[in-house]
Amino acid sequence: MFTGIVEEMGTVRRLTKTPGRCELELTASKVLEGTKIGDSIAVSGVCLTVISMDADGFTADVMPETLRRSNLGTLKPGSMVNLERAMAADGRFGGHIVAGHIDGTGKIQSMQPEGNAMLVTIGATSELLRYVVEKGSIAIDGISLTVAKVTHSNFTVSLIPHTGEETTLLKHRPGEIVNLETDIIGKYVEKLMKPTTDLPETNKITMEFLAENGF
Repeated sequence: MFTGIVEEMGTVRRLTKTPGRCELELTASKVLEGTKIGDSIAVSGVCLTVISMDADGFTADVMPETLRRSNLGTLKPGSMVNLERAMAADGRFGGHIVAGHIDGTGKIQSMQPEGNAMLVTIGATSELLRYVVEKGSIAIDGISLTVAKVTHSNFTVSLIPHTGEETTLLKHRPGEIVNLETDIIGKYVEKLMKPTTDLPETNKITMEFLAENGF
């Protein structure tokens, strides 16, 4: 589990692809503190398991499903990524609940200054946008951000200067692809309201059930 508060930016050393497997090697410093083999680190929002480490970096496996869902397959040596260690039980919860499981990708459409902030508009499919709500949370390349506006084809977030400086988002250009993870709570609510047809009738949540229980 992560919070979407990026701890540092790392750099891709090597991306090795073989049939059915991809290995990603990254330079890092802060996220190595207290980390051991088997721990999880979010790489631009993708939860990856550390399989080896050295003094200034770590290596992780990337599954085919992850390559299909995210932009990790487009990385190359020198690419910068956002890094965050898994949330500590005794730490502050500064962002929102981020699982590190990418729902899909979006395409940056525009970047527009607004005062000291930067408005970033990202195009996405209707399947993703159904879970994006104004003033709700979304993780973009692992960055916890608040949605400022949503339309039928895109959404807009606003970055303060600190977030712009400490993450990779403003290093992108219009047309580039970013990883998106929508709010997991919305997906669970939808699942409960529209359960699969093979569930027993008594396990289904209905409008009558909600009314009887004060909702």
